[in-house]
Amino acid sequence: MIKKIFTSLLAALFMAGLFGAVAGCNTVEGAGKDIQAGGAAIKNEASENKRY
Repeated sequence: MIKKIFTSLLAALFMAGLFGAVAGCNTVEGAGKDIQAGGAAIKNEASENKRY
């Protein structure tokens, strides 16, 4: 009885961790794309305002 409960709890924790890791990867990837787009905008603005 206790072994069955422990196994079920362990499986649930593993699945929660797996889904959390997958969601975290997508979040970090999206943040990286946003930061990259911001850097490109700054670079373009700097190129437009060069005075030499």
